[in-house]
Amino acid sequence: MNSIFNRRSIRKYTSQAVSDSQIQQLLKAAMAAPSAGNEQPWEFVVLRDRKTLNAIPKFHPYALMLYEASVAILVCGDVSREKYKGYWAQDCAAATENMLLEAVELGLGAVWLGVYPLEERVIALRKLLNISDTVVPFSLVSIGYPAEQQKPFDRFDASRIHYDRW
Repeated sequence: MNSIFNRRSIRKYTSQAVSDSQIQQLLKAAMAAPSAGNEQPWEFVVLRDRKTLNAIPKFHPYALMLYEASVAILVCGDVSREKYKGYWAQDCAAATENMLLEAVELGLGAVWLGVYPLEERVIALRKLLNISDTVVPFSLVSIGYPAEQQKPFDRFDASRIHYDRW
């Protein structure tokens, strides 16, 4: 459970580059996520180009850390491959979380930036990255070597647990 409890949103990064092999490990972790009917509707866009990374905070108000990030990975859902309508979002959420947990294992810092269901962010990313209308930008994960430490804390709340009925 170390990765789970040590996973924190890291928004400040050093200038050290994230390697291609680390990116591949993050993507392998993402693609190991469960998906409805094993449809694996995800697609990923690895963003390293500084001009592209710097363009995103212009339309995503919570993406300022991209100015410092070594890389970001956009998680998308290809709705043309849906077997079970609507489950693509859950599948992409699982892939995003797997990537965040693997970042901890690799000694990296990362933060989940929400895209879907905010239409203005979806449209802006589609335009910026030339993404097909059948592919929905779901989340953006900013990644780098952490220049800050966030202490883990226990969020367990027994009052939110219900047995057999509400």
